[in-house]
Amino acid sequence: MKTLLVAGFLALIVYQLAAALFYMLTDRGESKRAVNALTRRIGLSIALIGLVALGIATGVIEPHAVGA
Repeated sequence: MKTLLVAGFLALIVYQLAAALFYMLTDRGESKRAVNALTRRIGLSIALIGLVALGIATGVIEPHAVGA
């Protein structure tokens, strides 16, 4: 379940990044849709980092060494 939650957040982050690129190419600076999409992407990234930190602090997620 935790893997699906993280994967879902990552998918939403990539979607918001792609939406911002699309809005930048089509709007040509006439609207703030690209800025709003990038703002949502930053918010989702911060929320994901917070959830991972909370999961580590509560013991739901167990970090491991790289290559171990």
